[in-house]
Amino acid sequence: VLADAQLAPSNCNTQPWNVHVVSGATRDRLSDALVAAATAGKFTPDFSFDMEAFLGCYHDRQVDQATSYMEAIGVARDDAEARAGTLTANFRFFSAPHVALLFMPSIGDKVRVGGDIGMYGQTFLLSLAARGLGGIPQTSVGFMAETIREVLGVPDEFKLLYAISFGYPDEDAAANR
Repeated sequence: VLADAQLAPSNCNTQPWNVHVVSGATRDRLSDALVAAATAGKFTPDFSFDMEAFLGCYHDRQVDQATSYMEAIGVARDDAEARAGTLTANFRFFSAPHVALLFMPSIGDKVRVGGDIGMYGQTFLLSLAARGLGGIPQTSVGFMAETIREVLGVPDEFKLLYAISFGYPDEDAAANR
C-alpha cells in the first residue's frame, strides 16, 4: 500500500508528503493523548476549517452525510452526549489498528502541496481497497496537530493535513452502511 501511494502524482514530482504510520502501543499512546487534548479543548489545527463556509450544495451535502451517519449509528440529533462520543471515536481511530498521518511542508500558498497530499491519500485508499482493506480519511485528526507532533516527535516544519485510519473493515458495523 505504501509503495503504491508513493507513486501518486505530484507537482514537478516533488513528492511532498511526510507520512507517519502508527500501530500498536504507539497508536494507543497517540489515541490517549488525542482524547485528553480534545477533552481539554486543546484543538490546534495547522489549517483553518470553517463549517460556516460551506454554502449551498456543499452545505447540503455535509448535512446529508452527517444526518445519514448519525442515523446509521443510532445517535439522535438531540443526544449531545452520544454526539460527543462520535468525536471521541475519531480520536480512537474508529478502532482501526493503524493510522497514517499525512503531513506536508509549507511551500508557497500550500495549494499545490495540499493537492499532492490529496492525490497521495486517494492512491493510498485505492490501494487499501484493492487488497480488501478499508480506510477512513479523518480531517478531525488534523485539528490536533500540536499534540500529534509532540507524541510522535514530528518537526514543526511539517503541517498535518489529515489522517487515514485503516485495517480490515467490519462490514457489519452500522457506520459502514
